[in-house]
Amino acid sequence: MVGIGHPEIFPLVFTTRTQEIFNCRVDEDVTEENCFKLIKKDDIIQDLKTRAAISDFHPVKNIVLEYPGEELLIVFDANFQYGQNFYLVASEEAKENFLKPPETAEKMDSEEEKEETPEVCAYKPPVSKPWVSLGSEKEVEEESVKERVKKIKYMFSQGQRKFGAPISFTDRNASHVKDSYVECTSYQDKTFSIKVLEKHVGVQMVPKVREAGTQTQWTYPKNATTQYFPRQLSNEEKEEILSSEKLKQFLTSVCLRMEIALQQNEIMNAFSDDWKALEDDMSSPDGKSDICLKTYQTFTDLHYLKDKSISCICWHPTIYGIIAESATKQPSKEERTKLQHDSVIIFWSFFDPIHPQLILECLDDIYCFQFSPSDPNVIAGGCFSGQVVLWDISQYEEKLQNAKSVAVGMKKTVVNMNNVSVLSLLENDDMSELLFTEDDESDKGQILVRHCTSSSIHHSHEKRITDIHWLPDYFEVNRMGETFENRAGICVQLVTCSPDSLILFWDIRDTKLPTKHSSEKVKEENSFNMLPEVSDTSNDPDLIWKPLMKLSLCDSGEENNVKCSPTKISLQEQHYHYKITDKEQSLHKSQVHIKESPYAQMSISSKKTMNVLENISNNFFVGTEDGEIIYSDWEMKTSSNEEKIASNKYTIHKEAVNTVQRSPFFKDIILSVGGWNFAIWKEGVTNGPILQSNCTVQRYTAGHWSLTRPGVFYIATDDGNIDIWDLLKETHKPSHSQNISKSAITCISPRVASPKQQFLAVSDDSGVLHVLEIRRTLSHPSSNEQANILNYFEKRVQCLKNLKKDQEFEIRENGNGAGDTDGTNN
Repeated sequence: MVGIGHPEIFPLVFTTRTQEIFNCRVDEDVTEENCFKLIKKDDIIQDLKTRAAISDFHPVKNIVLEYPGEELLIVFDANFQYGQNFYLVASEEAKENFLKPPETAEKMDSEEEKEETPEVCAYKPPVSKPWVSLGSEKEVEEESVKERVKKIKYMFSQGQRKFGAPISFTDRNASHVKDSYVECTSYQDKTFSIKVLEKHVGVQMVPKVREAGTQTQWTYPKNATTQYFPRQLSNEEKEEILSSEKLKQFLTSVCLRMEIALQQNEIMNAFSDDWKALEDDMSSPDGKSDICLKTYQTFTDLHYLKDKSISCICWHPTIYGIIAESATKQPSKEERTKLQHDSVIIFWSFFDPIHPQLILECLDDIYCFQFSPSDPNVIAGGCFSGQVVLWDISQYEEKLQNAKSVAVGMKKTVVNMNNVSVLSLLENDDMSELLFTEDDESDKGQILVRHCTSSSIHHSHEKRITDIHWLPDYFEVNRMGETFENRAGICVQLVTCSPDSLILFWDIRDTKLPTKHSSEKVKEENSFNMLPEVSDTSNDPDLIWKPLMKLSLCDSGEENNVKCSPTKISLQEQHYHYKITDKEQSLHKSQVHIKESPYAQMSISSKKTMNVLENISNNFFVGTEDGEIIYSDWEMKTSSNEEKIASNKYTIHKEAVNTVQRSPFFKDIILSVGGWNFAIWKEGVTNGPILQSNCTVQRYTAGHWSLTRPGVFYIATDDGNIDIWDLLKETHKPSHSQNISKSAITCISPRVASPKQQFLAVSDDSGVLHVLEIRRTLSHPSSNEQANILNYFEKRVQCLKNLKKDQEFEIRENGNGAGDTDGTNN
């Protein structure tokens, strides 16, 4: 603490309690006239020990302890000259000056009184005052330069027998004679370091001024002329030059070289910048480039996406340039009951970025949806109400294949889809219907597709469905969580999760709708004015689509089990849509009119004995709303108990987890994103994540692995940026960051269109879908990249094991040390 205005005065705030303890109450013990109070040093020290940091003398504790006298002077500052109601005098000299002011002050006062009188004051010589130290000698000592390093002395002498001998000098090579010279090179001694005191030094530069003169060297002038018009040749001279042998020889000699030069100009551009072309194939020297993601297309819709946030995006698994998105709105419960807002899934095409190709209607907002891996025409979605919804778009597969701008002025009608739905082929029911809305103000038809079926709201999730996945086509599960061989060879089961702690397994073969008579079907086919309705099965117990298996994820507590709130799930056995080759795409396009849906021959789930699969893993990772990562399995011990205790639980993220995804190259490597950081996990390692990022200023909103590079993944932030992480370059920070939108990014999804073209779909909170083209450096892996990344993950696992061993060793050492101490005391 430094004195204010005077180095020996320290202002203090005395509370009422302190004034009572030291008998210095304002206007009672001390007044403006009698403002001095002497307090014993021992009393102040005792107060510091009793009240510690609460004591009003705590700010000047060191000053009190170092004070040489027995009593300290406290002065009541009635006018708050130094900012507080009291101040402390920190030296004996100053204290004496306050208590016993010098006579000069009294004389000055008497002189002022005399000046008021008309008498003339006589001159008095000034009186010398005692010098008061203000700490200037310490500053002088600090500014002075002192030699602190002991000087090293060297003495060279010659043998006494050589004194007075004649001296002869010769030249020789020092390297020819051993020990002919000793080199004393400087080196840095690491045992100590010299600390240089800081000092204030002023330097001023003044340029030297000098007089100088120069003179241009004079040369002798001479006359000179310049020709500025061409020389004209006569016709005779032109003919003579053109018919000369010299010109013919010149043309013959340069003709071949000229042809080669012209051919080279046709083959390549001689004026192209080779360095700029090289930049497209190689990154900059620091490993970063200005643009890694180039804008390819942007989609938005003012009617369906206004004031909405995109919740999920999915690429069509087989058709090039088709991408689907769902949007959500977060109104209050009253608004949700009063207002009927549009809840749709919109299909976009690269060839028509203005008009949607298909619009799938739903009961409520869709938070997630997935295409069926067996038949992309079947789509499963999870609603805000907790229901699972199915669509069939097989009627429009040809339209999506030949996606072009729809002609303006299309007539809007209602058409029934009998016997074309994937699920109607199974049940022979009318489960999918086409709706063209009528709008006299609009001059373009939009195809609205109703959902085929939906789960019962009484047997669905209690909260919104946050993640949905199709189980693979080579196995299926029963109500006890056992895995059996899937004889149909198609995906027939779904798994969903929700923050209501439930993980539900669904079987689409259990969907049932009431059968209509043929006469009713014919009547409906000929009806174009009636709006088809999806059958309501919520009140019929025989027609309710219920989940096949239900898990309630819990965490074991001290008294009762605490329910978890899953937001994302990742199964070890799971389908992924990554890429489609040109060959598959052309084959699919050529057979689009003749192929039959794989669900056409699907039957109701059989109760016959099926082959049990022992090599199928039932483990899964789950991310929760509380930022926890849970590792568990879906095996049910009893059919009555639905609760499932989490095997391992880790609290890594500070907010809800929005991404839990397995690497497309390593089945046991999982990426989790949530809050302000991300983590990479390895299945089987129970010590925690093998890699965890530091917390950032921006919140992470989504993440996704690269489909072609094992060490690259993308992280989205709430400020509209995409962070690109390349583990081969840097593991502590992203190798590149690029701004995509002004709004927060909600979803990202990469897509391999061809070996030379890759896309990254990015959606934001304002309802805009951005399709970006990934540059070559991010899409083409380096040599042995997969092996190098695998080696890096193995090293991280080994580091975790070594850390665990060290911690166990420290615990044992601390335990042994405590035991030895107890034995010694006993």
